Amino acid sequence: MARTIKKQSVEEWLDSLDPATVELRDGVHLRAIGDALDALEAAERQLDVAVAEARKAGDSWNAIGVVLGTSRQAAHRKFSR
Repeated sequence: MARTIKKQSVEEWLDSLDPATVELRDGVHLRAIGDALDALEAAERQLDVAVAEARKAGDSWNAIGVVLGTSRQAAHRKFSR
């Protein structure tokens, strides 16, 4: 959802540009940023699912915290819903 909001605001900004007054450049780098953001958000969703599945399978918050490189409390705070 966050990406959708950001993407909409970027698209609105792009639509507001007047090609007659704006120097046009290759947007390859900006597109790469957007693509990386999409991949990051997909990875975060995948991590949420993986943690939920681990909990459903009986893995402890301590074990999950170890894999995440954090404390069990931090893992629980971030992923328990």
